[in-house]
Amino acid sequence: MTTVTSQIVSTDAGDARVTWHPAAEPRLVLAAGHGAGGGIEARDLQALARVLPAHGITVALVEQPWRVAGKKVAPAPRTLDVGWRGIWPAVAGPGLPVISGGRSAGARVACRTAGELGAHAVLALGFPLHPPGRPEKSRAAELLGAGVPTLVVQGGNDAFGRPGEFPEGAYELAEVPYGDHGLAVPKRAAISQEQALEIVSSAVLKWAGSLG
Repeated sequence: MTTVTSQIVSTDAGDARVTWHPAAEPRLVLAAGHGAGGGIEARDLQALARVLPAHGITVALVEQPWRVAGKKVAPAPRTLDVGWRGIWPAVAGPGLPVISGGRSAGARVACRTAGELGAHAVLALGFPLHPPGRPEKSRAAELLGAGVPTLVVQGGNDAFGRPGEFPEGAYELAEVPYGDHGLAVPKRAAISQEQALEIVSSAVLKWAGSLG
């Protein structure tokens, strides 16, 4: 069994932390950031860290400097981008193709910076297409502008954008039925929380296997 390790990385936005879940024989690295309302303990990030290494994908869970510093509120998007740029040399260090990923605000960061950082692909978990109840405030341009193969994993009941609200574009979308923005499913749902996370992991593995 491989050992999980933690690494502090200095960025222009402060110190970030990368927690490595290494694959024994890696072919890809998934660098995944958290959202504005939580950290790397998010259920989907943890599920991917448990499952993907056995399939040749090293998972690097990234904590932005504001979380490492113990702050409660995320900074402006441009500052999140600065932190992400700062950790990139570390996640690219193994010399493998890097999938730039994240959930919610972290997904936006991954989309905005993919081209400049040379990301192999983008994984967007719970992409916040718009603020709840404000569909006119669309962030679709960020998603459509990623410029690399992109997978969106979206809850069927995500108040930040349900799957049917997403525009057509050069990306794939996998739906987690009944899932909210955090991909949690209600107890009355026809699938369990464990099954919901299996949908997430399976969709990511299938997609990652299709990447050139």
